[in-house]
Amino acid sequence: MDAAADVSVDRAAVDPAVGLTAADIVERIAAGRTNDFTADTSRSVWNIVRANVFTLFNGIVFACFFVLFVLGRWQDALFGLAAFANSIIGCVQEFKAKSALDRLALLNAPRARVRRDGRELDVAPGDVVQDDILVLRAGDQVPADAMIVETRALQIDESMLTGESDAVDKKPGDEALSGSIVVSGDGAARAIRVGADSYANKFAGEAKRFSLVASEVRGSVNRVLKWMSWIIGPVGLLVLNAQMMVAGGWAEAVANGGWVQAVVNTIAALTAMIPLGLVLMTSITFAVGAARLAAKQVLVNELPAVEGLARVDVICLDKTGTLTAGEIEFDALHPMRGTDPAVDAVLGWYGAAPDANATARCLRAPFPVTHPLAVAEYIAFSSARKWSAVSFLSGPEGSWVLGAPEMVFGDAASDPSTDLGRVVTTLASTGRRTLVLAMSEAALTEADVEAESLPPGLVPVVVVTFREQVRPDAAQTLAYFREQGVGIRVISGDNPRTVAAIAREVGLEVDEGFDARRLPDDDAELGAILEDHAVFGRVTPEQKKRMVVALQARGHVVAMTGDGVNDALAIKTADIGIAMNSGAAATKAVARLVLLDGRFSHLPDVVAEGRQVIANIERVSMLFLTKTVYATGLAILFGMLVLEFPFLPRQLSITDGLTIGIPAFFLALLPNTQRYVPGFLRRSLVFAIPAGIVIALALLGYTLGAMALGVPEDELRTGSTIILAIVGIWVLTVLSRPITRFKALVIGAMFIALVAVFTLPLLTEFFVLVDPGEEAAWLVAVVTAIAIGAIEIVRYFHRRYVARSMDAASGSGGR
Repeated sequence: MDAAADVSVDRAAVDPAVGLTAADIVERIAAGRTNDFTADTSRSVWNIVRANVFTLFNGIVFACFFVLFVLGRWQDALFGLAAFANSIIGCVQEFKAKSALDRLALLNAPRARVRRDGRELDVAPGDVVQDDILVLRAGDQVPADAMIVETRALQIDESMLTGESDAVDKKPGDEALSGSIVVSGDGAARAIRVGADSYANKFAGEAKRFSLVASEVRGSVNRVLKWMSWIIGPVGLLVLNAQMMVAGGWAEAVANGGWVQAVVNTIAALTAMIPLGLVLMTSITFAVGAARLAAKQVLVNELPAVEGLARVDVICLDKTGTLTAGEIEFDALHPMRGTDPAVDAVLGWYGAAPDANATARCLRAPFPVTHPLAVAEYIAFSSARKWSAVSFLSGPEGSWVLGAPEMVFGDAASDPSTDLGRVVTTLASTGRRTLVLAMSEAALTEADVEAESLPPGLVPVVVVTFREQVRPDAAQTLAYFREQGVGIRVISGDNPRTVAAIAREVGLEVDEGFDARRLPDDDAELGAILEDHAVFGRVTPEQKKRMVVALQARGHVVAMTGDGVNDALAIKTADIGIAMNSGAAATKAVARLVLLDGRFSHLPDVVAEGRQVIANIERVSMLFLTKTVYATGLAILFGMLVLEFPFLPRQLSITDGLTIGIPAFFLALLPNTQRYVPGFLRRSLVFAIPAGIVIALALLGYTLGAMALGVPEDELRTGSTIILAIVGIWVLTVLSRPITRFKALVIGAMFIALVAVFTLPLLTEFFVLVDPGEEAAWLVAVVTAIAIGAIEIVRYFHRRYVARSMDAASGSGGR
């Protein structure tokens, strides 16, 4: 930051009791040393519109759409509706993602409390300036990185930032990080890092970088579009040249107006090659899947994330707030010297004390106060010494100390040869948190309080254990993922032994947790350790992100769950990030999925929905890709042979809608529990390419035969449309097997609609459909029968290929 020397002088001159003056505030605002922070957001509105509207294929489609309107052939421009729908859905989808990221707010506190000119003021967090004196009280969120200058039993919870679930005792000179919460006590602190330099906003700056979730479906569709972009230009020129030649050559076609039909035929060929319907169907399928999950209290921040969890083969779980509810509860008492009637009263007092921390407050319910105790002397709890002590005016005699066993009794508390050590070490190995309640015959003195020293002659009375509240659905959900072959890694900022104990409690077979402080810096070595170990403790936020990256580098598809700000970067980096709704705003904004009611058990629903999306899109993609292949084949064959294209654009709209688009919509939403196996595009193309070639050759054969028979132009086009409609219905039927009642209704409805199109006068006139004549009808029947037989053969070999690929995937471990 500029003027570093001036800053140090300014800081030294700030009186904590007075704070900054009005002149100091103006000076710092002018220098830009404020807490106002605006990170670069996702993508601009213009970039989103440009990416979804101004694409190569939309340009081709809209140009064709415009040309047909100019030529007065609006009836042939129906294909433009699909392009409009694609653009609108794509924009809406990304606007939702942008909105979620722009709402990213690590600082939930609406106001900050500062001391200026000797008075306390409430200001917006963004109005805090460097060197402001922040007044901190229980429940406040620290608005900027600050140095503690005053403290009265001040404790700050930094778990959302560091993952360490214990509150930290703060004393003058300690740092308080922005985004942390004051849980008890009060104090004052000087803001030392503000705006983009603060700890919380460094997270925000990285978390808000825009990225779309990795999606095999979307990636495969984009790959097909990329392939088509390479060939559509040359093929378009080839078709246009052929149609102009059919019209009598370029000069004659331009002179006699034959170029108009040549352009219309070329547009029919080009628009048929573009699988716009597949893009639209993919978007609709994702949207419907997201809506279904929303009904189950799962918010999908980005639609392709519906698919993502079905592909995951490693899921990384943060312990606090994910496997556990993020809170601790009283577990049990373990007496060390029989039953002492004073124990309940003393523990009740500790639980009800005004400055009780989160652990002590757990004692309120099991040990309610029946007779309030008057305090004679009291030493407040400190996270540095980890104990507190009290003497009463009446009631329990002597002094009582509640604290960490090793801090009250030293090595004796960890030595298994002592009675206390044996109990404490045994309980600690189960992951329980242990405190000891000890008693001394001597009452606390003022000297003890002043020196914060333990009273003499302490004797352990009872060991008090606490445990984290394990989510009731955690064990069942983890068992489901294990059955599905998904690897599980538990990572936490807590003690590795505690994390391992929680992992065992939810059904994971682990011995000890791996201490992340021993993790290597080399990513390859880190990946190897992650393959061999399942539980990690003392993990920093940066390490969580590195662990995700290391797993991805080894070919894994990684999901990451969490709720704290410390999880945000790892959740953002993972293939699928999952946040609890109770978590930090930053974490929820960058997550792909948010569990609104915090129930871990929804994840199997997400997997099931993802499988349905992938399996059904694989099915319908074969319909759309078959069309792309035969359209490309027709364009190339008819262009090379200089034949007039056998369809009008509006006639292709019939087969597109009734044999592909409309039935695909219903097929894409059917239940499907098929387990995910990578490579759906390859499997789809194994059917689509030979099936498309069969249809293209059948139409070429029919066209050549009809020309030999002297069939007129309109009759020839009608015959081609009939062949394509019947064979299209048959392809639909083949890919829908096994045929259920619902599928039969869909296919039957499409067939009836086709019959209506070919028989109702209004529709036949619009689509230019006529009686093809007896000879052409026989030719249509023969060609259709041959094509259907060939399609059955293609499907037979395709099913064998798919079965082999599925078996190979299962044999290699599947996922």
